[in-house]
Amino acid sequence: MLRRLILTPDDHRIARLTAAAIAIALVESAVPSPLPGVKPGLANIITLLVLLRYDWTTAAWVTLLRVLAVSLLVGQFLAPGFVLSLGGALASLLALFVVQPLVRQQPRWFGPVTLSIVAALAHMLTQLLIVRAWLVPSPGVWVLAPVFFGAALFFGSLNGLMVGWLMQPNAGGVASNENLPHNSQP
Repeated sequence: MLRRLILTPDDHRIARLTAAAIAIALVESAVPSPLPGVKPGLANIITLLVLLRYDWTTAAWVTLLRVLAVSLLVGQFLAPGFVLSLGGALASLLALFVVQPLVRQQPRWFGPVTLSIVAALAHMLTQLLIVRAWLVPSPGVWVLAPVFFGAALFFGSLNGLMVGWLMQPNAGGVASNENLPHNSQP
């Protein structure tokens, strides 16, 4: 006996947001990087918007589905790049889970930029730890850490500023409810 899968409005919202994140990640993966492992992480803008608009669980679904789908689409599933991406994504989600309550308690100090920087640094640290433990078991990996952490700080700040701008009402962002995906029909 076949059971029919019933999709909820939340499922449709997660699918739309994940599709947007996948599209951004695919475009970004086509752009060559001057240093392997250094990318702007523009799809994380979607993750932060989802976290601040909805909740951590929805952001986790969007992020993990994006990592899985992009790895399948670019032919990297279960390759080192996938492991690095998944490890970084899990670390970022954990960091966001820990820091998210501070957004409500200390909104002056913990907003989109701080969240983005924390997530980017957690992502980069985890990737360096995976590289050190698995791919390049040499302490020489840490010589590049300042470059990678600098890139995480720069791109984390840039992405956080973008999220802050997008969250502003009447600033061309998506802050008004009529522009949010959860209000459209499934």
